[in-house]
Amino acid sequence: MNRLILIGFIAILAILPQLAATPEFWITQINYIGLATLVVIGLVVLTGVAGLTSFGQAAFVGVGAYATAYFTTAAGWSPWATLFVGLFFTGLIAWILGAITLRLSGHYLPLGTIAWGLSLFYLFGNIEAFGKYDGIAGIRPIEVFGISLASGRNMYYLIWVLVLLAMWATHNLLASRPGRAIRALKGGAGMAESFGVNTAAYKIIIFVYAAMLASVSGWLYAHMQRAVSPSPFGLNYGIEYLFMAVVGGAASVWGALLGSSLVLIIKDQIQNWLPRLLDTTANFEMIVFGVLLVVILQYAPGGLWPIVSAPFRRRGARGVKAAPPPPEAPALPQRPRPQAGQVVLDVDAARKEFGGLVAVNDIGFRVRAGEIVGLIGPNGAGKSTTFNLITGVLPLTRGMVRFMDERIDTLKARDIAKRGVGRTFQHVQLLPTMSVLENVALGAHLRSDVSVLAGTLHADRPREAQLLHEAARQLQRVGLGDYLYEQAGNLALGQQRIVEIARALAADPVLLLLDEPAAGLRYKEKQALGQVLKQLRAEGMSILLVEHDMEFVMELTNHLVVMDFGTKLAEGPPAEVQANPAVLEAYLGGIDDEEPAHA
Repeated sequence: MNRLILIGFIAILAILPQLAATPEFWITQINYIGLATLVVIGLVVLTGVAGLTSFGQAAFVGVGAYATAYFTTAAGWSPWATLFVGLFFTGLIAWILGAITLRLSGHYLPLGTIAWGLSLFYLFGNIEAFGKYDGIAGIRPIEVFGISLASGRNMYYLIWVLVLLAMWATHNLLASRPGRAIRALKGGAGMAESFGVNTAAYKIIIFVYAAMLASVSGWLYAHMQRAVSPSPFGLNYGIEYLFMAVVGGAASVWGALLGSSLVLIIKDQIQNWLPRLLDTTANFEMIVFGVLLVVILQYAPGGLWPIVSAPFRRRGARGVKAAPPPPEAPALPQRPRPQAGQVVLDVDAARKEFGGLVAVNDIGFRVRAGEIVGLIGPNGAGKSTTFNLITGVLPLTRGMVRFMDERIDTLKARDIAKRGVGRTFQHVQLLPTMSVLENVALGAHLRSDVSVLAGTLHADRPREAQLLHEAARQLQRVGLGDYLYEQAGNLALGQQRIVEIARALAADPVLLLLDEPAAGLRYKEKQALGQVLKQLRAEGMSILLVEHDMEFVMELTNHLVVMDFGTKLAEGPPAEVQANPAVLEAYLGGIDDEEPAHA
């Protein structure tokens, strides 16, 4: 049904300009909707998906427009050549601005985009070669196979072909290996780094991607208007583009089209009807427009596209648990396993201080291949902090951590992940709006090398099939094979923890760090988890386990390390540690359920 709707939509787009009954005004209006949609698609990726708010996209439209205006009028270049010139300059400027601006966080990032957006706007108006605020006129029209696109009806087809291509490419990108990494930037960047995702690089990539889509819009605008001046590239238009993304549905490619259409049509109709209704020429249009936007956002905070598309999504979601797994694909390459008994992890006098607080006090222990080591202790003992020191989330104050005889405490989290260290988290860190299958596939990020370009052009299908097949295999392994296409946020807490384990296994680790994996699990679920961990141990995997369920720990582990107030209290076989008086005193007969975030 969705495919039929898409075909119908494209057919209507193709027929409209051929109908004599379609007024020229509406052809022009639809052209402007297409130009805005190109910009807003970039904002969908940048702001809606990745959570990086930008008010400056109109300035990138201006770069594309001025590049083609100058080189076609001053140098006599072909408009098709200036398209690539504009993309080059836009990409270069966006890369420089992104490398600086995207280091900011919180409210500083949008403020930064406002600053450079205003700077570029005033730059356009003060360059002599650009005609200052008068702009550049007399831009030659685009020609395709000798056919001039000077008229709006002819330009219409080029605009909408490029819009549909941009929507197709963006949809492909978000459904690929790089797309999963991009979707993890919003609310899961730290987790993604632990699975090898270079979040800083992906931020710059999508910043440049959004800017280049805006540049294409500027190129089309310049040749449609046949003149450019700074006014359409100011901050107010940057804000309007962001409104379009939010109103339509900031995380949806189709929401970009819906939001652009609604905002431009509503603005136009308000300007037509409001003076008649109020019998005044006073400028109340923007007030009414602003109120309407507030009402829409109040009742549809996620935008209008999720509401419009809900009936079709519900029909498509029937029987989601019974949907077949991804088709068979060649297995991903696996790491060589160390010999049984070989030292895999060596923590030597590791220390972590937070100001005057010593969270981890010169602790040391080893984990060998094919064994499960339990790291236990009362709340606040420093267990999770120790995990974060091993995985590179936190830097050591002093001491050393070695993995497979290589020092790793100076490495970043993603570089440690590359070497074969996988982990789960004390507090579940899944991407709730992504499917269970995609969450687990993110764990296998480093096991494939699909580029952003390959994902965008849909040239990654064989490697994507391998990643999804591996993710499905790991979910079957942990007993969640019936939930592949369920949204991760819909699962119970215990199931989400199991998904985290499957995601860690998808990374093909040599060492697996599990932070309270049995928390929230029922008795039978714990038994099933224990069987999975025993099987992993039999296959040669090394496991470092933090857990509060002592019965679970004692039955499973080969070796225990007990911490208290950041210090190692005892170490040895489970039976020996369990009888240690110092351990019994530290626990005072039991362990609380929760642990502070710094531990």
